[in-house]
Amino acid sequence: MSLPESDVEAIRRLSDAYQRLTAELGKVIVGQQAVVEQLLIALFARGHCLLEGVPGLAKTLLIRTLSDALSLDFSRVQFTPDLMPADITGTEVIQEDKVTGTREFRFLPGPVFANIVLADEINRTPPKTQAALLEAMQERQVTVGGERHALPQPFFVLATQNPIEQEGTYPLPEAQLDRFMFMVRVDYPTEQEELAIVKQTTADTHAVVTATLSAQDLQAMADLVRRVPVADHLAMYAIRLVRQTRVRAGGSGTPADTQDVVDRYLSWGAGPRASQFLVLAAKARAALHGKHCVEIEDLRAVAPPVLRHRIVTNFNAEADGVTADDVIDRLLESTSAEAAA
Repeated sequence: MSLPESDVEAIRRLSDAYQRLTAELGKVIVGQQAVVEQLLIALFARGHCLLEGVPGLAKTLLIRTLSDALSLDFSRVQFTPDLMPADITGTEVIQEDKVTGTREFRFLPGPVFANIVLADEINRTPPKTQAALLEAMQERQVTVGGERHALPQPFFVLATQNPIEQEGTYPLPEAQLDRFMFMVRVDYPTEQEELAIVKQTTADTHAVVTATLSAQDLQAMADLVRRVPVADHLAMYAIRLVRQTRVRAGGSGTPADTQDVVDRYLSWGAGPRASQFLVLAAKARAALHGKHCVEIEDLRAVAPPVLRHRIVTNFNAEADGVTADDVIDRLLESTSAEAAA
């Protein structure tokens, strides 16, 4: 299946826009190329993203800079233990007409009514408030006082969380984690990158980020991503990769040693949404790199951020020092696209 000539040219423009966006982010963010790529893949695939890393790794700065480079409405919510759902979604207030004296309820939108919502330290607020984001993330609307209010388009929730704090935190439930297309791990910079960070942030200079895409451009490019074709055997590869994460449900094509790893170290596997996001994210990555169809390397590249928060490791994994990423690496090694063809 080939793309029409108009879409081929649109992919070229999308790839150029990706290069410009990366260059603009590079004015402020040092290194973190993989993080930037994954964040932009999720953005062009209309997916929400969860960034996990210790404090001081520029997670918040990256998201703020991205909103500047896209000229989108940006809203930041600092999640705290006393934050209430109405603080996010908005609330109804009584307003009096000074002429007639009549009173009526009027809805005051909360910070969720923006194109990019930064949910900073999302694991520091109670489940009741975390759940307020569920409808917004999935349905792109909020319901207050029995009335639905549509959110602006495009709409992205980009959340951060600190993996080392335990006291006073509320781990996100699996149902909410599943709403995030990607969980992106933000790691420490290299020695040379840290030197560049120190020199850049201690000098009397400020980088100016230029807006490169409008909301309308982003919407059109996200529509284009969904038109990128994927071969049946590659779609089946994504499905089998996901199905192998399910304990004792990998199927007849799962190698015995791989099934043993899954059964030993996982207590729960990924659901069908993982298969959908794998293919969609691979389409976005292919388009961003100027390709006209999905290739096997696109699926392999997006598998870790799609799957790591959808598989649940057990006590055996903790005891043996095995992480979700280790299990995903094993699955990628043992699963071939040819077997799915």
